[in-house]
Amino acid sequence: MTAKTRFKTLYDLVKFEHTVFALPFAYAGMLLASMQALGRPWPGLGVALWVTLAMVGARTAAMAANRLIDARIDALNPRTANREIPKGKVTPRQATWLTIASLAVLAFSAWQLNPLCLALMPIAVVFLIAYPYTKRFTWLCHVWLGVTDGAAAAGGWIAVTGRFDSGAWLLWLVVIVWMVGLDVIYATQDVDFDRRHGIKSIPARFGVPSALGIARISHLLTFLALVAVGVATAAAWPYFLATLVMGGILAYEHAIVNPKDLTRVNVAFFDANMWLSLTMLVGVVADVAWRALT
Repeated sequence: MTAKTRFKTLYDLVKFEHTVFALPFAYAGMLLASMQALGRPWPGLGVALWVTLAMVGARTAAMAANRLIDARIDALNPRTANREIPKGKVTPRQATWLTIASLAVLAFSAWQLNPLCLALMPIAVVFLIAYPYTKRFTWLCHVWLGVTDGAAAAGGWIAVTGRFDSGAWLLWLVVIVWMVGLDVIYATQDVDFDRRHGIKSIPARFGVPSALGIARISHLLTFLALVAVGVATAAAWPYFLATLVMGGILAYEHAIVNPKDLTRVNVAFFDANMWLSLTMLVGVVADVAWRALT
């Protein structure tokens, strides 16, 4: 296997493109914190660089560990049987070393930011690594995932200020309830498999119709939390315009998925949420730029 092929295989293993979900929220937290705490829209290239590396390290470690821990389950599920570890394209040893290397990047980046980031890093690692195990024990695994991914948004804020503020907590809440909704939608694909093999999830526990209702409530809370972030950070009109667009994206996501037709779950999961996270970032960039200029 050539170096290029090996890199592509590892890239596919961790679904690197899914970093687009959480990274824009980390940047949004960073920019909003800079505007509120420092009075300027940009915290500096150094902070941005280390936030980026911390996010990439955390996301890569989480996905590599997830694929490693779930390899046996993935091999049994027809939907996931072609993933890299079950197919033998990536060995467990390689996935382990990728996880360790990514955690090292996360730790070094946190060290470069500030003492609070470094102190919180071990807690973040526990949440990152433990997530795959939660689905063995509780249907609240979606909440665990939301808390884990939401730390990215709060982390972007803390990287600038070195402390928790109301904006950090609210951004964390946004991502928690957003991720709960999208992960529940994604889990509807595996209801029958999960029930047969004892995997816990909201769809497996309550059924697809109720699960989609819970996802709708989660995304309504997401919209309300987004509004609260704008109020708490004294955001200008570009942020609230972006919030309206994000509300429309969430509504579209639920319009294309229903209990009788789950064929567009992947569109709702990846495409819609990719655009939502990018809209968040664009809205925040426009907001802080507008406030800086006016």
